[in-house]
Amino acid sequence: QGNTGTAAQIARKFVGDKPDAIVAIATPSAQAVVAATKDVPVVFSAVTDPVAAKLVKNWDASKTNVTGVSDLLKLEPQIDLIKKVVPGAKKVGMVYNPGEANSVVVVKQLKDLLAKNGMQLVEASAPRSVDVGTAARSLVGKVDVIYTNTDNNVVSAYESLVKVGQDAKLPLIASDTDSVKRGAIAALGVNYKDLGLQTGAMVVRLLKGEKPGTIKPEVSNKTELYVNPAAAEKQGVKLSEDLIKSAAQVVQ
Repeated sequence: QGNTGTAAQIARKFVGDKPDAIVAIATPSAQAVVAATKDVPVVFSAVTDPVAAKLVKNWDASKTNVTGVSDLLKLEPQIDLIKKVVPGAKKVGMVYNPGEANSVVVVKQLKDLLAKNGMQLVEASAPRSVDVGTAARSLVGKVDVIYTNTDNNVVSAYESLVKVGQDAKLPLIASDTDSVKRGAIAALGVNYKDLGLQTGAMVVRLLKGEKPGTIKPEVSNKTELYVNPAAAEKQGVKLSEDLIKSAAQVVQ
């Protein structure tokens, strides 16, 4: 539930077990594990920006006990998707946890990119998952669309965002493809099964004797578009046939 104390406790338990490697999924988990050990090999996965999260100093081989796989997404295609779903959108709302390093990085970059496209970002902070619904409601009447990144708090409470989207006829666009099954209109995101396989392949290299400090962090470069026409209707927009045809998966 995003509790850093619990994450630290689990990390210490794993370190005490003296495993061959620890896999940490998402930023808060990875930060807890990296803080707990300088010896046990750590492989992070689904961390957007491991440098901003201070897991590694840069994208080169770390020369430490840490390596991993990022789910970093290029933001230009995300803005293109927003324009395709809500043509003419000028104000984009974003609900995020200001305590999550990755989300802060995305907000900063998105703000700059939207400005270049003649658009504006309106932020709403949700420091805990229980704050997500309230943060979303604060955007009603101020924005044309809500965009969410892979923020752990937001993803864990996505249904509360969907309720606001449906009640206020406010379109929701995600970057986590699973959120489309939960009520987002569309998402252009990483295939997390593929990301898991990529992470597993890295763990195998460690088990065969390679050192984590010699393996450069990797990025998953395969994205897929998911769309949900029924959710679009409930949130007051109609998806174009071209967009639906271009999707890897159409959620019914």
